[in-house]
Amino acid sequence: MYFELLLLCMQHVEAAMYTGIAILLTVFAALFAAFCLLVVVLVYFELRKLNTPPGIANPGKLRLIHGVYVGISIVGQILRRLGLCHQMNFIRWCRCCIMARKRPVPFGLRIKDLTFSGVPVRVYEPTAGTGEKKRGLVFFHGGGWMFGSIDEYEEVCQFISLESETTVVSVGYRLAPEHRYPAQLDDCEVVTRHFLSIAATDFGVDPRRVAVGGDSAGANLAAALCQRLSKTQDGHLPSPCAQVLIYPALQMADFHLPSYQQNHSAPILFRDRTVFFFLHYLNGNTSVSQQILEGRHVPVELKLRYKKWLDPDNLPPQFRKGERSPQVSSSHDADAYHVIKQGLDPEISPLLAEDDVLRLTPPTFVLTCEFDVLRDDGILFLKRLREAGVEVTWEHLSDGFHGIISFFNQGWLTFQSSQKGMDSIVRYVKTF
Repeated sequence: MYFELLLLCMQHVEAAMYTGIAILLTVFAALFAAFCLLVVVLVYFELRKLNTPPGIANPGKLRLIHGVYVGISIVGQILRRLGLCHQMNFIRWCRCCIMARKRPVPFGLRIKDLTFSGVPVRVYEPTAGTGEKKRGLVFFHGGGWMFGSIDEYEEVCQFISLESETTVVSVGYRLAPEHRYPAQLDDCEVVTRHFLSIAATDFGVDPRRVAVGGDSAGANLAAALCQRLSKTQDGHLPSPCAQVLIYPALQMADFHLPSYQQNHSAPILFRDRTVFFFLHYLNGNTSVSQQILEGRHVPVELKLRYKKWLDPDNLPPQFRKGERSPQVSSSHDADAYHVIKQGLDPEISPLLAEDDVLRLTPPTFVLTCEFDVLRDDGILFLKRLREAGVEVTWEHLSDGFHGIISFFNQGWLTFQSSQKGMDSIVRYVKTF
């Protein structure tokens, strides 16, 4: 009788335990469903702001990718508010999961993870011997100075290295908001100087055939670095032989250029996000974002000075379509100017460098995309370079958007124009 009662009690306890587990699972499933619904609703409202221009490559796929990125950002923000994780770390982890898939090293390529002057780098070396010293490219990834990594640009660097028989050094520079300007530029400089000093002895690379390059924020760093090095030549190391600028971000003086107006809400880079990235790179003070978007962050006398470089009339006629805001405003916000003043320095805005500095710039490759807020930065920069006597090669992707190169060879994420852009980069790299 005692054992029967004990068995009956155990059965009741077990039943109660299973009931409790079922209730907990139900509650968890309901909370998870509510969380997912909240994210979907927020993504939907964000996507309503999206403007996909006619003529852009694969608009359906692009909207989906943009939606995924928005969703990741929203989830990261929710997790941050719940105190579960840091939003930046979550976004970086998700981006890496999407873009950085480990694959076998392709035949004909040797890859090493090293450290140059304390900065992590990945070196891609073609194994085919040509009997002469190779060319080199120091590559700075994009990501708004806040995102991006060596792993995310694996496919891009492998392709450039293999197809052009070039030793590529991909740089893992420090990121904002943990590190502000000039940390990123300083890292790029020390890596470039280190590689130039050991290129011949350690990698069989002719230091006189070493270029720098990058995409988006990385292109900004490349342009700023070339200007910095041109002013600090000491005769011991050669300067970069060329710069490869892929849809570069080059100035924070005027966010009303035609490309900013035409593509203000075109994926993947919105106009207001460009301001956000610049400010986080500069000092992290985003309280002046609205003043910048309204063009009230630059004094009138400076606007008049920059007009000769930023006037939309300097653009080819086909890029001037659309509404144009007046270049010169009758007033400015002194507090906003105080916050962003350093951002008008050529080390952050290379397009605003003086002519004497631009004349020292090496031969340049510029790639621009039609549906990119940064399109006119690149076009105005190449015009200034040509007027300064610099040899410039320009490639324009008529159906391209900002970030298209980073989707190269990424399976279903790949766009046809990614291949076209990469081929043009390789053709240019082969020339130096």
